[in-house]
Amino acid sequence: MKLSNDLDTNIKTIKTLLPIKKSFDVIGRDLIFKKTKSYLVFVDGFVKDELMMWLLENFQSLPADESIIYQFKDWIASHLGYIEVDITDNFQELVDSVLSGTAILLFENQTQALIIDARTYPARGPEEPDLEKVTRGSRDGLVETIVFNTALIRRRIRDANLIFEMKKVGKRSKTDVVLAYIDDLVDKNLLKRLENKIDNIKVDALLMAEKSLDELIIKKKWYNPLPQAKFSERPDVVSAHLLEGHIGIIVDTSPSIMLLPTTLFHFTQHSEDYYQNPLVGTYIRWIRFLAIIASLILSPLWLLLVNYQEILPDALQFIGPREAGAIPIFLQFVILEIGLDVLRIASIHTPNTLSTSLGIIGGLMISQFAVDVGWFIPETVLYMAVVGIGTFATPSIEFAMAIRLFRLLLLVLTGLLDTWGFIIGMILIFIIVITTKTYGKLPYTWPFIPFNAKAFSNVLLRKPIIEIKRNKKK
Repeated sequence: MKLSNDLDTNIKTIKTLLPIKKSFDVIGRDLIFKKTKSYLVFVDGFVKDELMMWLLENFQSLPADESIIYQFKDWIASHLGYIEVDITDNFQELVDSVLSGTAILLFENQTQALIIDARTYPARGPEEPDLEKVTRGSRDGLVETIVFNTALIRRRIRDANLIFEMKKVGKRSKTDVVLAYIDDLVDKNLLKRLENKIDNIKVDALLMAEKSLDELIIKKKWYNPLPQAKFSERPDVVSAHLLEGHIGIIVDTSPSIMLLPTTLFHFTQHSEDYYQNPLVGTYIRWIRFLAIIASLILSPLWLLLVNYQEILPDALQFIGPREAGAIPIFLQFVILEIGLDVLRIASIHTPNTLSTSLGIIGGLMISQFAVDVGWFIPETVLYMAVVGIGTFATPSIEFAMAIRLFRLLLLVLTGLLDTWGFIIGMILIFIIVITTKTYGKLPYTWPFIPFNAKAFSNVLLRKPIIEIKRNKKK
């Protein structure tokens, strides 16, 4: 719908499209700038008061004999000294702009209106994210405002080829979604595919921000818990991925950026590796791999070996329990798995001031009392504690949760079917991993399957940056 040159008609139309008097925060006001009548519309709380006052004063200072009628663009160029100003003749664009936080000005005898971007959003400071802390390195983190996040990335990559492409998703929410990529490094076919996918999304709103977008973009099987997109709240991590040719998806109101495409080994790496020297970084990486593997198979493997304790060599006789508990060992592990998840969920809902107390109560007192009354044996509590530490040592929370579900599957099958159950469980996990698809050309298990020696060495070893760059050029 286009604007007419009658101001009253335009005001009536805009009032039918926006709840100007019904909703207290949507404000419309009649103004007169010398000889020219106008109508201002904005959302209270979204515009900068000082800036709007300056603009209105600027309009009021027009010469008494001058009206805003002819040569609208020339008048803007000569009288409006604010940079972020646009012109439109479309009512839908005006409505979307107001609801996004900009102010609009309608004028008499004009079929165009001004869109003044004087937005300000409630925002917190760029603090270090809790899930991706490092001992050294930058302490800034992404926030819930897109412009701040793009600035944090642009500060690290001062390249004219760094592109932030804006889109809107959601029939009602009209959420801002930005595709971030480096034009001469990105896979153009993958980018085009992703653009088409986002353009064709038909939903009312992205309720859970980038996670909702993840489920709308990537097709997933209900039985597969493995993540197919990586999420990060660190601008340095996002910048590093963009420089490797990845695409970042920034969703307004979320401090987390989705990165595509990703393989299995992207979820095992952490920025801490690169803030240490190569030898220390390699050691940390190997310890992390060991913790991830232990978190998957340690408790099911121990349960399996307990059933064959009599044939174990003397060096492994310590594996068996010293005493029997009131509950079968298999059920003890299952109960401890559920208890660990309950404790994790409770810690999320617990205020920070009480989280330490919750950890002491859940991790020490309850487990000790359970051993004392004979519910559990000390060995199951010990191995479950080691498994839990391995889970928390996994950099990606989504990948850690997938491993936890795989471990629970292994435990149940091993407890019910013994050796065959363990073998069947490992085969099922392998099939799920090998058949998982990435949002791109590479297989999910690359560079292990198919094997690429040079790339796999970069996964196992934290090499000097200059050596990694040299290998990429070759």
